[in-house]
Amino acid sequence: MTIVDRELDGRWDVERTGGLLPPMVGVRKEISGRRGVTKLGPLPGARFDVVGLELRYRFPFRGIVDALVPARGGFEGRTLVLGREVGTFRITPAGAAASRRRPAHTSTKEGS
Repeated sequence: MTIVDRELDGRWDVERTGGLLPPMVGVRKEISGRRGVTKLGPLPGARFDVVGLELRYRFPFRGIVDALVPARGGFEGRTLVLGREVGTFRITPAGAAASRRRPAHTSTKEGS
């Protein structure tokens, strides 16, 4: 297993950032070693192989590739269909996006 493989291992929340991709509410990627799956809630997932920083989907989604680039707190991605970009997204460790949106704890007591 390479360093990149270990960096990608885990559960990731997916957020659409542009292009023709649909909204990504409830979408997550689960990666272990050289294999993974993109899931939408409880539905069966789309399986892919991890090749470096590319997630290459298997049948029936062959020809779709998610190309990743390391970014602060996760990865930026481009979805390619037969080599043409159709959208962009960001993945962050599962649960991280929700914790970023929560306001910081502030004390209501003086001197605390």
